[in-house]
Amino acid sequence: MISAGEFRKGITFEINGEPFVVVDFQHVKPGKGSAFVRTKYKNVITGVIREESFNPNDKYPRAHIETKKMQYLYSDDDLYYFMDEESYEQSPLTADQVEDAIKWLRENDTAEIKFYQGNAFLVEAPNFVELKIVETEPGVKGDTATNVTKAAIVETGATVQVPIFIEAGEVIKIDTRSGDYLGRA
Repeated sequence: MISAGEFRKGITFEINGEPFVVVDFQHVKPGKGSAFVRTKYKNVITGVIREESFNPNDKYPRAHIETKKMQYLYSDDDLYYFMDEESYEQSPLTADQVEDAIKWLRENDTAEIKFYQGNAFLVEAPNFVELKIVETEPGVKGDTATNVTKAAIVETGATVQVPIFIEAGEVIKIDTRSGDYLGRA
């Protein structure tokens, strides 16, 4: 059990059997009345964010979130198969579970998968990936006075905005959290 007075960013807890993670918190001691903890917390499965004030003495059970490094193997229609690197057990995940991360993963790449009570709910690609550009428009010569960008499609199918001097066949480094081009690899 964890009391609301112990809330910090990243702490996980349960309310009515649903897991939440603390996104932001503030301990408030008004001049009149009792202290409280103003908390912004997120449902780890649905992603819904709530704001609520808690009595610092309220107690909640901890939510145990398990993180595993798993290797992306292949996709088959609407299922994406990942293998646990320790037990070699394969887990099929749906498109909803992998939607944000799959555009940055090639076959045999490693991702972090978060589990709650044995069920996967989130796939996270590495923060930075190096991918090859398969298609982009040719740059216009002389158009370098400003930060001009163009769309480029990388080998996983994702579209990234790159500077005009980048050409098809080059390998670039991408920040997967924002989808931004960082430089040539």
